[in-house]
Amino acid sequence: MNVFMTGGTGLIGRRLIDALLARRDSVLSLSRQPAEPRAGFTPVTGDPTRPGDWLTKLAECDAVVHLAGEPILGKRWNTEQVNRLRSSRVDSTRLIAEALAKGGPKVFVSGSAVGYYGANTGDAEITETTPAGNDVLAEMCVAWESAADAARAAGVRVVHPRTGIVLDPEGGALPQMARPFRMFVGGRIGSGKQWVPWVHHADMTSLLLFLLDTPTMSGPVNAVGPNPVTNAEFSRELAKALKRPNLFPVPVFALKVVLGGVAVAVTGGQKALPSRLKEAGFGWKYEGLAEALRDLLPGHPAR
Repeated sequence: MNVFMTGGTGLIGRRLIDALLARRDSVLSLSRQPAEPRAGFTPVTGDPTRPGDWLTKLAECDAVVHLAGEPILGKRWNTEQVNRLRSSRVDSTRLIAEALAKGGPKVFVSGSAVGYYGANTGDAEITETTPAGNDVLAEMCVAWESAADAARAAGVRVVHPRTGIVLDPEGGALPQMARPFRMFVGGRIGSGKQWVPWVHHADMTSLLLFLLDTPTMSGPVNAVGPNPVTNAEFSRELAKALKRPNLFPVPVFALKVVLGGVAVAVTGGQKALPSRLKEAGFGWKYEGLAEALRDLLPGHPAR
């Protein structure tokens, strides 16, 4: 098929593009920065939050995968940053949805996150039927998903993968989590009781392809692995994979001082379960954290 993508320069997007090309789909990838074309891959320059010539290209495709969004981590949160995070997700989704409502692709895989359920949901088992939370992240995710309503109303099959923590040695959360352990000062965060809804990057790519290809999949889907762990368990397994001690807990108050409001994304967690993927028969290659980390950190080279 002909797939139009946003967020193709991110970790998830780059791996998904490679997988699409490997199965001989063609990809048009929207980016603010020009990229080099290659066999099956056509770069499209534009801003996903603003109308442009790229909308004409979108209309010629079979499906849209929308992964664009300002990174949650990396900057302290203030009103301006929160508005930037929201706009990059909500405005771009609404623009694409309104374009799809006028015709073109009939499949819209539009990103979301497990933050939909709230920053910290305790030990409750979270499925796709769990109501939204009421904090900043939850409200952002609700608006993000609602922005696709125009496409949904027009009969487009809209799927929202609610992504957890995607483990990838090339970037994202894993190198940041591993860094203190490599320096022999790693440990759990706070009490360690908060849940980590993780997924191996290979399974993330596979499940996105599954959502793209499966006509019965629509609405929210928890894009996580089948076995979430607590932060304490994650820390133990990471220390074991890196052959490092697990001795130095990180106080929550210290993270709040260093990170500000964004600390809620680090100190919270959700016991999110991929109920709809299981019901649909999706299979994970890496179901256990220990085997996932062995694959991701072979010989634990420094990164």
